[in-house]
Amino acid sequence: MIFIDNEGQTNPKLNLALEEYILRHFDASTDYLLFYINEPSIIIGRNQNTLEEINQEYIDANNIHVVRRVSGGGAVYHDLGNLNFSFITNHDGKSISNFKKFTAPVIRVLNDMGVSAELKGRNDILVEEKKISGTAQFSTGKRMISHGTLLFDTDMSEVAKALQVKMSKIQSKGHKSVRSRVANISDFLETSISMADFKKQLLVGLYEASEPFETYKLTEAEWKAVHDLKAKKYDLWEWNFGRSPKFNIQRNKRFPIGEIDLRIFVEKGHISDFKVFGDFFGRQPVSDLETLLINVPYDKNEINKILEDVSIEDYFGTLEKSDFIDLVYGNDE
Repeated sequence: MIFIDNEGQTNPKLNLALEEYILRHFDASTDYLLFYINEPSIIIGRNQNTLEEINQEYIDANNIHVVRRVSGGGAVYHDLGNLNFSFITNHDGKSISNFKKFTAPVIRVLNDMGVSAELKGRNDILVEEKKISGTAQFSTGKRMISHGTLLFDTDMSEVAKALQVKMSKIQSKGHKSVRSRVANISDFLETSISMADFKKQLLVGLYEASEPFETYKLTEAEWKAVHDLKAKKYDLWEWNFGRSPKFNIQRNKRFPIGEIDLRIFVEKGHISDFKVFGDFFGRQPVSDLETLLINVPYDKNEINKILEDVSIEDYFGTLEKSDFIDLVYGNDE
């Protein structure tokens, strides 16, 4: 197994692109191990509806990345106190969904450090019934990724805030995350150590029973290819939000001009149908407004652009445009 040095990159979009690039382009006769640490970010599972997992207002205000990964499972919060590990190996037909195989070496090292970790359920590592790691897998058919988080010294208050969904009444076919009681590995260590020391101990421990391992640094051409993959996939709204499964939203609020009840249907990230109901009075038929929003990406900035030159008062009476947009796409009160 060869250890890949990510050279201290902390951009989650770049790290996920690096992981996928190794999977698809590195020597298939070799196993690889990758560590990476991400800036504050929410990493969405492949089959999830992004809006059901995030507090959009909070992540916007705090510049938190939102990135979809290629593997399934639930949404997780990353920050500089979380260490991610990734095994990139051949898919032998028995390894997929065999989380025990890939978590066992990590659990062994944690136990050697005095942390009584164990695999519980399908794919979680727990200490004293608190989750310190979640794992997921992805396979191309011939090669596979088995990766996971290790909550070492993560800001738990940020986890709750970033993943506290504020938009209710969303119905979708996405796989909703199940929130677990979580804890940091550092809470269970007898002696305090830094993230750098933890990473070093984990790396040495994982290779303890093997021959001396090689560390590989990507060439300039390989890094360019990783950046290209990031730009063409992980940077795109279409991947991070638009890939969400089909879903619909009901939004309802009473204003001084009357009640507005919205039914918004979203497919492939775009508004496929938009209906307005209520007891308001307007000069123009709301059907014109409904038609205007069809095929628009369900994204606040895009909705703002479409309605920039539209007089909302024509449809609802004395109503601020910002209030209407917040009802279309905004937190519940």
